[in-house]
Amino acid sequence: MTTASSQPLIRLVERNPSISGAEIAAELSPPPQFEHASFESYRPDPDFPSQQAALDRLKEFAGAWRAAQRPGGFFSRKRPARIELPGVYLDGGFGVGKTHLLAALWHVAHGPKYFGTFIEYTALVGALGYQPAVELLRGAKLVCIDEFELDDPGDTMLMTRFLGELMAGGTRVAATSNTPPNALGEGRFAASDFLREIHALSSNFETLRIDGLDYRRRDTEGHAESLAGDADVARTAAALAERGHRISLDGFDDLVAHLATVHPSKYVKLVAGLEFIALEGVHELTDQNAALRLVAFIDRVYDAEVPIIASGLPLDEVFGGDMMSGGYRKKYLRAMSRMIALTTGELPPHD
Repeated sequence: MTTASSQPLIRLVERNPSISGAEIAAELSPPPQFEHASFESYRPDPDFPSQQAALDRLKEFAGAWRAAQRPGGFFSRKRPARIELPGVYLDGGFGVGKTHLLAALWHVAHGPKYFGTFIEYTALVGALGYQPAVELLRGAKLVCIDEFELDDPGDTMLMTRFLGELMAGGTRVAATSNTPPNALGEGRFAASDFLREIHALSSNFETLRIDGLDYRRRDTEGHAESLAGDADVARTAAALAERGHRISLDGFDDLVAHLATVHPSKYVKLVAGLEFIALEGVHELTDQNAALRLVAFIDRVYDAEVPIIASGLPLDEVFGGDMMSGGYRKKYLRAMSRMIALTTGELPPHD
């Protein structure tokens, strides 16, 4: 029996979204949960002084940037007390507020300004071409890059050139990662030309280390929740759809296979409009490419604040032992933290 408000169950594997360069550029702003992020709403943990220090330094960074745009700017007699590098890099663990601080900086900056993930910027270059993408962002006062992490040396060398051109034109850049800029690529790539590119990029950034505990784990048992069986997931999904919720239902293997056919820049549209995601038969992954695609997918689900209902192995246990000891360990740990939050309903207002 259906009601007027009931919704059909959605299959993610039947969604094949497309996205243009113009659409990517239009989305280069903080995700919804950071719409009101501010320096004032950031709550430093008193047990970790580096959080307050990072907050104070970013306020100073923002103040110097604004001073440069007042009459006289850097040519006035009242110059900043310290030499400012064109970039600031927030390095720290998971859930210590890096993205919140990055969004807060973006909100106080004058435009034009852009905010996106590393994947979104590389996708923009791929969609528009290198030079048109540079021209689109040229003249920006601030470019924010969340989750600056390496999956292949080609993308990273592309981004070093891209950011280098923008910085040369006066654009300031702020980025977050779980790896400091002079250590990017460690444990993954060792080619001398690649490392030379990374070191050249890191010289443009002041690194701010932020220590602390992952807030997503503070109020949970530290494990993703899982229903007893596929039938329980199917019944829950059907009940939610009957009550008018937009929910997808897919087998875990089917979703993982489908993610391989969709560029990660399109994952944001893959989950668009959903209120819940239901997955059947979750199990351990042994293919690293599949695992990295799942990480990118979970990032977009987390940004969209869509809870996950799943059966089988708890989602935070899907990454095999070898993966957790490899070069992508920090990416997997971030995804695990977010999957715990997505399955337990612990979705705090800032990252």
